[in-house]
Amino acid sequence: MILDKINSPDDVRKLDIDGLRTLCAELRDYIVRCCSENPGHLASSLGAVELIVGLHYVFDTPKDKLIFDVGHQAYAHKILTGRKEAFRKNRMPDGISGFPNRDESEYDAFGAGHASTSISAALGMAEAAKLSGSGEKVVAMIGDGAMTGGLALEGLNNAGEGGTDLLVVLNDNDMAIDGNRGALHSYLLRMTTDPAYNRLKTHIWDKLGAGKFRNRIQRLVRNTKSGLVTTSGGDLFEAFGFRYFGPIDGNDIEEVVRTLRRLKDIKGPKILHTCTVKGKGYAPAESDPTTWHAPGKFNPETGERPVKEYPAARYQDVFGQVLCELAGKDQKVVGITPAMATGSGMSGFAAKFPDRFFDVGIAEEHAATFAAGLAAGGMKPYCVIYSSFAQRAYDEIIHDIALQHLNVVLCLDRAGLVGEDGATHQGAFDMASLRCIPGTIIAAPKDEIELKRLLYTGAGIKNGPFVIRYPRGLGEGKDWMNAAPDPFEIGKGEKIAEGEEIAILALGPVANRAAEAAERLRKETGRGPAIFNVRFLKPIDAGILEEAARFRNILTLEDGCLKGGLFSEVSEYVAGHGLDIKVKGLGIPDRFITQATVARQREVCGLDAERIYSEIACLFQK
Repeated sequence: MILDKINSPDDVRKLDIDGLRTLCAELRDYIVRCCSENPGHLASSLGAVELIVGLHYVFDTPKDKLIFDVGHQAYAHKILTGRKEAFRKNRMPDGISGFPNRDESEYDAFGAGHASTSISAALGMAEAAKLSGSGEKVVAMIGDGAMTGGLALEGLNNAGEGGTDLLVVLNDNDMAIDGNRGALHSYLLRMTTDPAYNRLKTHIWDKLGAGKFRNRIQRLVRNTKSGLVTTSGGDLFEAFGFRYFGPIDGNDIEEVVRTLRRLKDIKGPKILHTCTVKGKGYAPAESDPTTWHAPGKFNPETGERPVKEYPAARYQDVFGQVLCELAGKDQKVVGITPAMATGSGMSGFAAKFPDRFFDVGIAEEHAATFAAGLAAGGMKPYCVIYSSFAQRAYDEIIHDIALQHLNVVLCLDRAGLVGEDGATHQGAFDMASLRCIPGTIIAAPKDEIELKRLLYTGAGIKNGPFVIRYPRGLGEGKDWMNAAPDPFEIGKGEKIAEGEEIAILALGPVANRAAEAAERLRKETGRGPAIFNVRFLKPIDAGILEEAARFRNILTLEDGCLKGGLFSEVSEYVAGHGLDIKVKGLGIPDRFITQATVARQREVCGLDAERIYSEIACLFQK
């Protein structure tokens, strides 16, 4: 096994082309087998194997910098850079992150997890290299999906204008390569990457100098070239000031290496368009790359995935079905997602109401303002965005939705702790960031029934935005389908349990863990706290606050960061009224929570029933 002898990219550079082909095959097999037992992002990484091997082979990493976008493609990179054994525990607490992480390896030049960051980051690093005179090369590797993000286009625009020495590798895994093959294409690729051609082009350009004559020649050359390669999409990148090369077969290691070698010493901003097959080399993933993007556990020999029997509905499925109900009753209801239709439970809505379903691609900022435009036009938009990605749309939520009092329902999926994706994906900050925006309503359901009712509540809002945050995964097992879809009164919570000495104010499903802990304590001691399901963070139920103020202690519980959320809201109330009450909060602490199971992360943050029980017991003893 060649892979057994690979401990760093230096070992990769000792191989010949045949050795590289064997290495690519072994990498794929290793990734498949590791991911079958320890799930991760499979299909994207399988498609990018040759690109990553080629980049490490041609460039002098870690001196030369390889910048990933999102990081779903980076598994081969991790394995080749000294983390082969650690990869067996990818995305686990005692293993490595599923994404590039600067704290993890010198080969991870820039952290990733969210889309469209690589070009801007790589440009900054390239400028730093130029200013310091280090001579290092910088390569940004970005997928076609991430190119829809505005940040990617901003980076392209800036890089092309400045003329900085930068290579962008576009990994296009959603485009058929056949149409761009053939003799003419191969000739153009060889010509445009040939060192002699590029030396001559640069020399002529310099001799011509600035002025109308050079501009005319440049226009003629571009028009001639664009007429030959227009089907490849090169015109767009050339308009940004990039020299465009490709497309090439990104799964052909010989072509990848040959092309990268030629591009390595070409100065200025350039983009290499590569076409790859998502899931390459593993038939089940090739045939269904969406499912196999993150398939969970599976049999590596057969591709068989265990049938999951859920004891309760997923919040995502509740959202999707209720949205269909709402759309069936109201022609103005529309659904928006930035490339997360399947994960957010919107596939059914898309099939049933195609004219009212909008997948805007990876473009959260656009999604928010697009929703604002729909609302301004009289529609009722439900815009579903993962909580961690909604951070990108913060200005749009303020400027385009809240400031104009537009009735947009922002459904923040994956709010709170999300598990193995780790620090980049925790939905920790939405409540703290949105609570300060005037006119914003923020709610969190404690179970599936409340999610259903909140979605119906959103249909009647008059001065949005209305934010509904809910977690990833299973609900509480409630019969939500037969529950009445009665809207809630805005700003009204509920008392779950009577009690003494201690008032627990909980927001979201953690209220159920509080009830479990309190019931256990009452059975053991005969005493227990009063429990309130706040339901609305903003406006918070003034009656609940007034009643809680009569207790000696208040304990707040929230699946979000303590700074700026429910704990802050209650503390501000107590301080503002000069009350002599002790307030303690359990929630996500002031640090980034790394990869682990959701259950383990709840334990770390004190949001499991056991920790809540201990806190209540201690408060009673004081």
